[in-house]
Amino acid sequence: MTEIVVLGAGYAGIRAALTLHKRLKNEDVCIRIIDKHNRHTLLTELHEVAGNRVDEESVKIYLKDIFKYTQVKVIQDTITSIDFENQKLISERGHYTYNYLIIGCGSEPAYFNIDGMQEHAYTLWSLEDAKRIHKHVIDMFQAAADEKDPKKRSAYLTFIIGGGGFTGIEMMGELMQWIRILCKEYAISRKEVRLMVIEAMPQILAILDHRLITKAVSYLTKHGVEILTDSPIKSVASDYLQIKDGTIIDTRTLIWTGGIKGNDFITRLGLPVTNRGRIEVNQFTQSMQYKNIFFIGDNAHFVDEDGRVLPALVESAMQTGDAAALNIVRLIKEQPLESCKPKLHGVMVSIGRSYAVADVMGFKSSGIIAVFIKHMVNIHYQFEVAGFEQVIRYLSHQFLHKREDDHFLKEHFIQRSFTFFLVIMRMYLGYMWLIQGMNKLREGWLSKAVIYAERIGPTLPDAIANPSPPADTANEAVKQGLNLIGKYTPLWYAWILENIIASNALLFQTLIVITEIGLGIAFLTGTFTFIAALISIGMNINFIFSTGLYDYWYLVTSIACLGGAGRSFGVDHYLIPWFMRQWRYFIRNRDIKINLK
Repeated sequence: MTEIVVLGAGYAGIRAALTLHKRLKNEDVCIRIIDKHNRHTLLTELHEVAGNRVDEESVKIYLKDIFKYTQVKVIQDTITSIDFENQKLISERGHYTYNYLIIGCGSEPAYFNIDGMQEHAYTLWSLEDAKRIHKHVIDMFQAAADEKDPKKRSAYLTFIIGGGGFTGIEMMGELMQWIRILCKEYAISRKEVRLMVIEAMPQILAILDHRLITKAVSYLTKHGVEILTDSPIKSVASDYLQIKDGTIIDTRTLIWTGGIKGNDFITRLGLPVTNRGRIEVNQFTQSMQYKNIFFIGDNAHFVDEDGRVLPALVESAMQTGDAAALNIVRLIKEQPLESCKPKLHGVMVSIGRSYAVADVMGFKSSGIIAVFIKHMVNIHYQFEVAGFEQVIRYLSHQFLHKREDDHFLKEHFIQRSFTFFLVIMRMYLGYMWLIQGMNKLREGWLSKAVIYAERIGPTLPDAIANPSPPADTANEAVKQGLNLIGKYTPLWYAWILENIIASNALLFQTLIVITEIGLGIAFLTGTFTFIAALISIGMNINFIFSTGLYDYWYLVTSIACLGGAGRSFGVDHYLIPWFMRQWRYFIRNRDIKINLK
């Protein structure tokens, strides 16, 4: 049996393991993924935990959920060394053998030998870091609220981000919003709080277009953030930092986001590393020394066709992970290797919840449009990692998580309610639809043409100006045949009714009867209630556009049933979880397994 080990469960490692599973499902292989944690952490979202936007569960995706229904075996262990000659990974518990090895252990903060930086600065490179920052910020406000000495109080309330890259600016965006809440909670004036970004280079967000940089700077300064550029930090102490020009700033909070390097574990492997602690690889992401070993993500010093080093981004991590896995598949099948050709589509930076800047595939945007793009990109990456269920969790954490600074309308939208109280409404709606369908069945809708389309009365503009009530009852209209075109029917819809619907009357009558009876059964039993509610809404909109035989009660009740009405005393309570498991199995295996638990 061929043994393949993926070391590290970051974006790159997960993508590699999933690709191996997909391509080697029917092969005699053993695929393992080893990580010291039992979860994947969304490192790009850590600033939201540190800044109180979301709780810590929002950045955790458990590996058992990611690799459920795959042949990938998850192992939680800490590898201490690798014996390349004997093809073994060694841990304190034992060892693991391999025929092929993919290494994606991630990176860690680089301190650039700045005096006191590692000892006194806070970093943002793990969930533990984010939780530590979150607690520290609260502690500083608590200390400031009780402090009488103005100098000490000022130091407590001075929050500095060291490094004006993506992570630093996103962290500042969260602080910008959070301190407004903290100031109210601890009765501290916002004017007392000092927010600073200190950057060694001439400008922040250096790789962005200058117009986007200008917009980001303008937004930050508008919200009271001081930005110091061309200001390398010379030294850091517990209660101050010093800039290279000699300026000393009193502070108890420096969050260091000034750079990253390869994980120390990588540097201890004994292989040649670059000045940033990465391993040089060839065009296949393959080690120069060992042809059965591949380095991916932040561990790979990968130079593209244009001579540029691939940056440490989620997109590049996933693409190198995919390339390494595919090349291992080719080695196993004795096929020629293919070069990794990364295609980076752009970058985006959020500055709080409601503002962002983005440059994606040449399209440059800022404000709410860029916020939307960033959410869509996050959804794409998280879907790639953990499927549709993770997308739902992401949307829930981002938009249904209650915060103290929420707009008052959102407070009402996210209130939790007991779906039990929707049961009565749902079942009555089902009863009404079932009666409608059964009545049409008795009236012969399956055997004779009942509907027709004839334009009569005033035009649509006249009807809007001088509205008249719809027909009294559906039964009265049916006795004489049912004209699908009413006074409110738009001309384009009237054409469809004349040339498509009425011309195939029996077919569409049958579809209407089946749909109405089906809606009745679905609502009564609570089966796929959300889908049934959407169809019910569509049916009523159709009636409004055409015959005028509408009842707004149906429409309003159908909208209410979108809110999980089938989860209480309904089949959906059992069906939806099973369906989600089936969906995950299908995504991983492109197959269906009925007895799925």
